[in-house]
Amino acid sequence: MWIHIEKNTNIPLMKQLYSKLREKILKGELHEGERLPSTRLLSNQLHISRNVVLEAYDQLIAEGFLVTKQGAGTFVAEGAYFPVEKGTENFFTEEKVGKSAIIDFRSGIPDLSFFPRKTWSKLLQTICLTSEDYIFNYGNPEGHPVFRQVLSRYLKKTRGVCCHPNQIVVTSGATQALSMLTKLLLTQGDKMLIEDPITKDIQTIFSSTGATLYPIPVDKEGMQTHLLPHNEKPACIFVTPSHQFPLGSTLPIQRRIELLAYAKMKACYIIEDDYDSEFRYEGTPVPSLQGLDPNRVIYVGSFSKILSPGLRLGYLVLPPQFIEQCKTIKWFTDLHTPCLEQLVLANFIEEGYLERHIYKMKKIYKKRRDCLLDELEKHFSGKVTVSGSLTGLHVITHFNNVNFSPSFVKAIHSAGVRIYPVETHSINKGQHYQKLIIGFGHLTESQIKEGVSTLHKALSLHVSDI
Repeated sequence: MWIHIEKNTNIPLMKQLYSKLREKILKGELHEGERLPSTRLLSNQLHISRNVVLEAYDQLIAEGFLVTKQGAGTFVAEGAYFPVEKGTENFFTEEKVGKSAIIDFRSGIPDLSFFPRKTWSKLLQTICLTSEDYIFNYGNPEGHPVFRQVLSRYLKKTRGVCCHPNQIVVTSGATQALSMLTKLLLTQGDKMLIEDPITKDIQTIFSSTGATLYPIPVDKEGMQTHLLPHNEKPACIFVTPSHQFPLGSTLPIQRRIELLAYAKMKACYIIEDDYDSEFRYEGTPVPSLQGLDPNRVIYVGSFSKILSPGLRLGYLVLPPQFIEQCKTIKWFTDLHTPCLEQLVLANFIEEGYLERHIYKMKKIYKKRRDCLLDELEKHFSGKVTVSGSLTGLHVITHFNNVNFSPSFVKAIHSAGVRIYPVETHSINKGQHYQKLIIGFGHLTESQIKEGVSTLHKALSLHVSDI
């Protein structure tokens, strides 16, 4: 029996021998009932310790590949032949990690090089060393009480959200929060009113329940509330009133009141997604819709945009009647969100680090937004209209003579810049082919300049009047 054992490697000799014998049995190279060499003979053939061979045989016996017969030796067991289909070894490609040479104008990504690592690690170490043992056990599905208390005060102060800590359910990001709401509010056949355009992922989350999405068009002032259907009975309404995604508009008080009155008349609830309103560059952030009617609005938030997506910390602020049911849904989703991160963030907020971080990042993002606006004016003067630039980490560009079809977007990508058409997020197609979402939060000013210049060159190759 020929087996190659590599002695100049980190893989233990026993592991090598075990794997080789196991593979030969599975492939049928060692047949059912075939007698294996004695441990002494095989150890001499391979020039390895007999104990190595004994250990490998014992492991294969324990797994059922081999059997021993008293006085006769060791044999290949019955039923151990299992030919593996070929082809799967080349199916997966190695995942690339690190920065890409392509300038990516994706929206909603903060600059993670400014994540406060030293402060965060210091708080994490303190909590790990000083907390009681229970912190490493299963937690409450609704989240740690300390974090919920701190969060309720923070939301009241910064967003005008009115809630008791018990109304908060902590989630693993806003995506989980929205997925939980589908179980809480929607069943197959329901109708849900939703802004159009709106994030494609959000459309997928809500429509996966079998509910029908009823699109309400968005203009420069957000959802056009005068188009709310009076002959429908919606299960719920979804809005991003403080910074509509993707168009960037803010819902004025008149439309907010009209929306709340409609929801009350229809006895349905409003889901308010407040994803990045902290980054407002002119004036103070617009207060939440929830603050006007806490019993009618379910507030969704996260720390992905203002701190880090990798933390996976989001939350729901619920009217009291939904609390227990939502806690049950959370329990059967993933039991609870990790307590350590909650307590670190609670300390991070209480000691003022979060507000200082947001203040610092607002200045950085404002400079990058201004750089982006300057570069767009420089390269596309009179050919592009920019909107949605007062808040958040992206702007909307409307190109006068360009139709961003999927094939055209692919051509732009091959030129070295990744762009994102608004039309991708449209429910009723055909209204936004000339608009792009240009994210800037994660890009340096030099990258923004290079990206806009590359975009201009790529467009110039395909569009004469640009």
